[in-house]
Amino acid sequence: MKDGEMSPELMELVAARFHALGEPARLQILAALRRGEVSVNDLVEETGLGQANVSKHLQILHSLGFVARRKEGLFVYYRLTDKNVFRLCDSMCGRIESRMRGVERMLRAG
Repeated sequence: MKDGEMSPELMELVAARFHALGEPARLQILAALRRGEVSVNDLVEETGLGQANVSKHLQILHSLGFVARRKEGLFVYYRLTDKNVFRLCDSMCGRIESRMRGVERMLRAG
């Protein structure tokens, strides 16, 4: 990519990934996977989301390459394919926290 130029096809791929990260349930699933490989049942338990909901979100994350899966008997296990996704999340969270602190200071000064 030269000088930030992106083809329309690349823009579509990037936008699809940002769209996937815009869903709180998917961020919750990714956060759970940050600690390592887990089964779908463990994700259901940890997130409090329903089995069908978790499976739907995992399918989207898998299709976009955020997670990989393996089957072992009756269980399916998921893991992150690349922890670099959290560099973006951590950067955004840091900006949001900083902005919230600034708003809180303004409200207190009021």
